This record gives sequence, structure tokens and C-alpha cells, in this order.
Amino acid sequence: MTIQDLIYLSPEVSLAVLGLLIIVLDLIVTRKNILAVLAVIGLLVPLTLSFYLWNEVTVSQDQGLPAIFGTFVVDKFSLFFKFMIMGVLALVIMSSGSFLSKLNRFQGEYYALLIFSSIGMMLLASTTELMSIYVSLELTALPLVALAAFGRDSKSSEAGIKFLVLSAISSAILLYGMVIVYGMSGTTQISEIVIGLSNYNDPLIPFGSFGLLLGIVMIISGFGFKIAAVPFQMWVPDVYEGSPLPITAYLSVASKAAGFAVILRLFYIAFGYQSYDWSAIFAVLAAVSMTVGNVVAINQSNIKRMLAYSTIAHAGYIMVGIAAVASRIPENSAAELIGPSSILFYLVAYAVTNLAAFFAIIGITSHTGSELIRDLSGIGRRSPVLGLILAISIISLTGIPPTAGFMGKLFVFSAAIRSDLIWLVIIGVINSVVSAYYYLRVIRFIYMSEPATEDKISTSYVPLLAMTISTLGILLLGIFPGPLLDFSSSVVAVLIP
Repeated sequence: MTIQDLIYLSPEVSLAVLGLLIIVLDLIVTRKNILAVLAVIGLLVPLTLSFYLWNEVTVSQDQGLPAIFGTFVVDKFSLFFKFMIMGVLALVIMSSGSFLSKLNRFQGEYYALLIFSSIGMMLLASTTELMSIYVSLELTALPLVALAAFGRDSKSSEAGIKFLVLSAISSAILLYGMVIVYGMSGTTQISEIVIGLSNYNDPLIPFGSFGLLLGIVMIISGFGFKIAAVPFQMWVPDVYEGSPLPITAYLSVASKAAGFAVILRLFYIAFGYQSYDWSAIFAVLAAVSMTVGNVVAINQSNIKRMLAYSTIAHAGYIMVGIAAVASRIPENSAAELIGPSSILFYLVAYAVTNLAAFFAIIGITSHTGSELIRDLSGIGRRSPVLGLILAISIISLTGIPPTAGFMGKLFVFSAAIRSDLIWLVIIGVINSVVSAYYYLRVIRFIYMSEPATEDKISTSYVPLLAMTISTLGILLLGIFPGPLLDFSSSVVAVLIP
């Protein structure tokens, strides 16, 4: 490894140093709130280094800056996700105070595990080689297993064990798929796989070969677990319910963003020549995920389980953008980018929306002690601010204008229409109508039901700041979506040959 490699890896290296520093400081200080301050302020270092690398990529006018023997690349696509993951990490740390106040120990480990998991996610966005993807995926998942069990009760322990076992199974399936692709292509480099697979071109067989079909299906299955797509979603409700609320919020957005980052890079670059085939697979998964997630969410009484099935449905909406691949669009560069750029916009919109929802729920449940939807009754009267933030986030999840959620669905559905996937858009619109039933039920409890008590609910300034930032993101992206969409289009240009 050269000095240049370390420079390109500097955001991840600085994050690792921050995590180790927090662990050491936890052994020394008695006032544990210092750890949260250090964690948030310390993120300025990798953030600054990422901006430096962005400038380097811009100045070089290159598709990317390769490092570590070609297994890692710094480009605008990877840096986009690094900025996003660090932003989500900072907001989750800011919202964790009410949960950590119940713990006299392990606060340093909590922040360090969050940071180490973020390193894996940032590496996932940059890796360009199959084995590096697998290692980064494990670095992402293992800290999350420990964090899921941080509640230290029976449900939390169950969440950790279930997440560990099913994550291991999905990783094994993914690895087998990668081995098959390697065996047939003769390489693990993403950019070279397409060349190695060019000999498999039987027009009567998907992907040109039954063996290659099996390998890619196994890869999709492995990643399907990470992004919570049906039929690989069985872990989501129990893990979301058992995990501490800040970790549930983090799981719902950060890990999903990292999963879609590696899917986009792998399928657009390595398997782009067979885009018709994998487009059809993702289109079917999108339709099934949207339908199952929304239909099962209707009957949920626990707010965390309801949002768990909601995240399954939203994985389906995002996969609509993946199904809208470039090869189905008329030959012009703007059209080629609309599918992946709509995904990036949707991921940011979903992140600010889901974080605002979970942060408001953290503030409410820390006082009520209940996660049942019916116990949100009268929250709009007991805490107007928390009630309003939760209501705005629910409206955005439903896809009602003028919110980020509406614009996200509009863009992915537009990409699908331009790719002749009208049937998929119809299913998506129907599912959006179905989702309004259980989403708007939450707003009915907030504003139209009598509270069990008139006690006021207050929240401290730091979590309130995190909620405010997320809520402003919902409104700004809903009213002014253009800048982020244009930015996303410029970022995904590296995916188009």
C-alpha cells in the first residue's frame, strides 16, 4: 500500500482513528456525554478529507482515482454515499441521548460500533472487486449485530441473534454467487467481469448461460437481504422491533443506502451488457416488495413493526429505479442517467424522512414508554413540535406533496415510464394508495384522538436539532428537488460506459 492509497482511504482511516479514540477516552472520562460531542465533532475530519478528494476527482476530470491494486476507487459516486452516510451517522448520534441515558456503561462501545459499521458502508460504495465487497459487507454487518442487541432485554437479544444468523446465511449465498461469477469470468474485478462473460451469449437463456443465471440470482438474493427486499425480508420486523430505536433508524437508511450503492455499481458496470435480464428480475422484486410490505403493514399495531414493513415497501419503490436500466431508454445521455439518478434522490429523500419519523418516535417513547400506535393518541396536543415532525414525515412516507417522498416517487416512476415499465408504475401507484391507509391512521391518532394524559412531552435541544434538520430536508427536497436531482445525475455518470 502506497502513500497515495492512504490518501484515497483517508476518510475511512480517520473514522477508524475516531472510533479507537472514543474507546480509549471512554476508559478515562467519567462524563460520558463528552463521547457524543467528540463523535459528532470528529466527523468533521473525514468530512473535510472527503471534500478534498472530491476536489481531486474534479480537478483530474477522471472517472475515478483507483487505489489498493484496483480494488478501491474514489469517484463522485462513492463520495456521494460517503457524505450521505456521515450525515446519517451524525444525526443518529445526536438523537441517541435519551437511549444512552439509561445505560451507565457501554456508551463508548455504542459510538465506536456505529462508526466502525459506517466505515464498512463507506468502503462498500468505493469497492470495485468482489472479495473487497464481501469483506466490506461483513465489516458493515457485524457491528450492527452487536448494536441490535444493545437493548439488553429478550427482544433485543432475539434481534441480535436473528440478525447474526440470517446475515451469515445471506452472506454465504452472496459469496457462492460471487464464486460462480468468478469461475465463469476469470476475474473478480467489476470492470473486467463484463469482458470475461462476453462468451456467454445464448439468446434463449437469461444471461446467456444457466450457470451465470444461477450466480447472478444468488448475488441478487444476498443483496436482497441487505436492502430488505421480498422474499429476503424475514428478519426486518423482529430486528427493527427488538433493536434500540436509534439503531433501527440507522439500519433503515444507512445500510439500505450502502446496499443500493454496491448494487448500482456492480450491475451497471459488470452486468450492464445483460441489462434486459436483470431489469426484469428487479422489476418483479420491486412489485412483490411494494405489495407485501404495504399489505402486511396495515395490520401492525406497533409503530416500529409498521415502519419495518414500510421500509420493505420503500425498497420496492427504489428497485423501480434499478429496473429502469439504460439499455431500455433511447440513446441519449440524459435518458441513460434518469434511472440511477432517481435512485440517489430517493435514497436521500427516504433518509431524511425516515430519520425524522424515528427521531420523533424516540422523543415520544422515551416519555410514554410505549411503542404502540394507539398510544400516540393526542401527541399533537401534548407535544405540538414532536407531533408536527412525525406528521410531516408520515406525509412524506405516503408520498403526498410538497414533500421529499412525493418527489422521490415521482422521479423513480418517471424513470420506469421512460423504460416502458408502465405495469410496474401502475402497481407502484396502487401501493402508494394502499399505504395511505396505515400511514394516515398514525396522523389520526396524533391529532384526532383524546390523549390518555395531559402531561406535556418535552425533548432536549440536541435531539430536537437532529429532528429539525431532517424535517427541513423533507420540505426543501419537496419544494426544490432540482439541485439534488441534477447533482445525482452528475454523480452517476461514472456508471455509464
